[in-house]
Parts: sequence; structure tokens; C-alpha cells
Amino acid sequence: MTALPATTDRKLGLVIDLDTCVGCHACVIACKGWNTENYGAPLSDMDAYGAEPEGSFLNRVHSYEVTPPSGTPMVVHFPKSCLHCEDAPCVTVCPTGASYKRTEDGIVLVNESDCIGCGLCAWACPYGAREMDAQAGVMKKCTLCVDRIYNENLPEIDREPACVRTCPAGARHFGDLGDPDSAVSQLVAARGGMDLMPEQGTRPVNKYLPPRPRDQLMEPPAQLAQLCTPAPSDPATDGLPGFLGWIDRTLGKL
Repeated sequence: MTALPATTDRKLGLVIDLDTCVGCHACVIACKGWNTENYGAPLSDMDAYGAEPEGSFLNRVHSYEVTPPSGTPMVVHFPKSCLHCEDAPCVTVCPTGASYKRTEDGIVLVNESDCIGCGLCAWACPYGAREMDAQAGVMKKCTLCVDRIYNENLPEIDREPACVRTCPAGARHFGDLGDPDSAVSQLVAARGGMDLMPEQGTRPVNKYLPPRPRDQLMEPPAQLAQLCTPAPSDPATDGLPGFLGWIDRTLGKL
């Protein structure tokens, strides 16, 4: 079995804003593309256009309709990948040492040459964040794009995970969550960032920012209601009701 480091120099991870994510799946496509073309064995796709397509993805987005105790129903788009837990059960259960956690940055990785495809790590992960690549016969998981973030051949602006770099809504943030002064740590503190399934005791590094309460329709102020009420003495409205009458009167003054 593999031992976890007592401490790590940094805690690199993601902060995902559930209030901002629009569920476009751009992060899924960017992750699939980068990891298929660069890191390790390609992420396989089998019968991609057939009746039973099967493939490996390191990042997925699930969508849920949620009705809060007070407020209107909302759709929450929930991205999920490896959370690079501090107490990662996927590491300690690995019989060959293929799964390990790096001391320099806390990233959890799989050494594919040592992986025997037993699947114990997938059973141990409470988040379902690992996927067996049926074609390669080894376990795959999010690497935080370790081959990007340290790649000096890339422009500095591109040295972040592909999912973060491509998110059009700015819902994904990357940084050192072990540094309380980092931008991601301050964001977590300001927005009440939370762990996924804290009862599991895995202490995930990745954090989620909860959705903000949605606006609710209120009764219009009296002044606005008067504007939307047609004036009986004004023949220009021809008795048009409400907002249409107000628009007609306003345009008639131009």
C-alpha cells in the first residue's frame, strides 16, 4: 500500500463557482483534448458514434434542478473531477504504489506503468472521480494538468489547467489553497467555499462556491404602477392596458 505524505509544500487545487457555471461543457472538451493529445496514454473512445459509445473522461458536468427552502427553483451545473484530497483513500488502497500524492504540490497522480487495473482506487474514491480506461487497461484521473502548469515552453498565461483556461464564464479558479493569502483562498473565505461530502473525512483540496440566492419578482412600486396604467383622458392610448399603454404614450411624445 502507498503512504500519504505527512504534509505537502503547497496545496494546488481548483475552486469552482456553482453560481457562475453555465453547464456549457467547455471544460470537459478542453480536458479531453489536452489529456488525449499530451499526458500519458490517450483517453480512449470506443464506438463513439455507435449505439453504445464508451470513453474515458477526467472531468464531467452534472446538472440538477434544485428547489431551495426559500426562493425559486434553479438549475445547478455541477462539475466534478478528482479533488486531490489530503487524506486520499485512493492512494492508501493502491496495492502497487501506482497512485501517489506529491509532496511538492499535493497533486494526486497515477503512474500508469505501475497500474495493474485492479480498480481498488475507484472503489475507494467516494466521489467517483476515477475512470478505468478500458482500452489502455489502466486507471485515469484528473492530473490538474501537471504537464501544463510547470511547462516553461508555454506562455505564462497558459500555465494553468486546461479546464480553467477555457472556461468562458470564469467559473473555475486555480491556485494554492494552502496559502491563506492566495487569490483562491481569499475567494473561498469571501464566498463561504465548501468541501464536497465533508462527512467522508477525505479533506478535499478542491472547493465549491455555493450558488447565490436568485432574485424574486416583487410588486412594482406605486410610481411604476401609475406609469403603466393608461390615462383615461388621453385619447392617444386608445385604451391600451398596462405597459403597452405606457409605451404608446412615451413613443407618442417623441
